[in-house]
Amino acid sequence: MINLIAAVARNRAIGFENKLIYWLPNDLKRFKQLTTGNTIIMGRRTFDSLPKGALPNRRNMVLSRSVTELPGCEVYPSLEDALRHCTPQEDIYIIGGESVYKQAMPIAQRLCLTEIDDTPADADAFFPPYQNWHETWREEHSADERHAHNYAFVNYSNPVF
Repeated sequence: MINLIAAVARNRAIGFENKLIYWLPNDLKRFKQLTTGNTIIMGRRTFDSLPKGALPNRRNMVLSRSVTELPGCEVYPSLEDALRHCTPQEDIYIIGGESVYKQAMPIAQRLCLTEIDDTPADADAFFPPYQNWHETWREEHSADERHAHNYAFVNYSNPVF
């Protein structure tokens, strides 16, 4: 199954200057829980933004037309090429960035989003529109001492599948 996973603001903002806009410990915990033991696919700039490189206990695939080797990763020139190296049994999580999400949106079966009740002042990367997707699950959370905004974990299914 191909999943897209992201934390999105009300305006679908996901990043600014190659960094996440929001630091939500529970979102990071959910990300780790869902992706551990599975395959993650990301663009090279998303890989470059990871503080320690390849994420442990996951099959890391990076899309790049200019770089051919990255420690702990398989590198492919395109999303299609990376997906050809996956089996139908694999749970695949697309983890960014904006252009990879756009490419994967038509073929993804599920979105695993953290929807943040905020619109950031600065953003230069956005998640694709998903208003036609069907919500299948939602878990609401209130702001607290570790989370500056209300947020919800929300899963969506692709209406095409």
